[in-house]
Amino acid sequence: MEEFRPRLNKAQYELIKTYRGKSNERRVLVIGDLHAPFTLDGYLDHCVNVRDKYGCNEIIFIGDVIDSHYSSYHEQDPDGMGGGDELDLSIKELSKWYKEFPKAKVILGNHDLIVARKAFSSGLSKRWIRDLNEVLEVPNWDFVESYTLDDVLYIHGVGSKASGRIKKELHSVVQGHYHTEGNINYLVGRGYKIFGMQTGCGIDHEKYAFAYGKHFGKPFISCSVILNNGKLPILEPMEL
Repeated sequence: MEEFRPRLNKAQYELIKTYRGKSNERRVLVIGDLHAPFTLDGYLDHCVNVRDKYGCNEIIFIGDVIDSHYSSYHEQDPDGMGGGDELDLSIKELSKWYKEFPKAKVILGNHDLIVARKAFSSGLSKRWIRDLNEVLEVPNWDFVESYTLDDVLYIHGVGSKASGRIKKELHSVVQGHYHTEGNINYLVGRGYKIFGMQTGCGIDHEKYAFAYGKHFGKPFISCSVILNNGKLPILEPMEL
């Protein structure tokens, strides 16, 4: 028998047991922005614990798995790492995540695309650019711009927060990008109920790479799960 977790009331605990018992149900773990190699210590353990708690069988990284500060469009720290060192550390950091989550959908975030965007701006054909799963040594991760599962749209979120995007899409949405945001908003109409979730992130905001956001407030460190075939969103903030 599973150990009762004090964080949950009895009704919530029984609900989780019910969903974990449905072998044909997709139980999605959504992992926030990592910005490797500047990921917060302990965030991996938190995500693993949440996966095990709900018995998640689908894994989605919501974008910005790497930071690419050395090539950022934000102001770069002249005392920061060079491109080679940052990439080496990112690969090392992501190897830990790949070991725990060897198969996953990875939404492409704006930081993941920095190098490709700069190559395009300089006139370099994409035929010269290797795929990210090869560069980052995560061959079974599938990098995509967006992903729809059980009528829920998973997208990184540049340009609009989830609460606004659901009004445009009329579609449930899960996204990241906004580090200080972790919330769920519902939109209900005649015959439909949809939600927009900001899933939080897993960054260490004390690192120099996040100096551009020092006035934005503290990040919301969290991951999330989607149960009941896309109908039940749950935020899981990390204890800090």
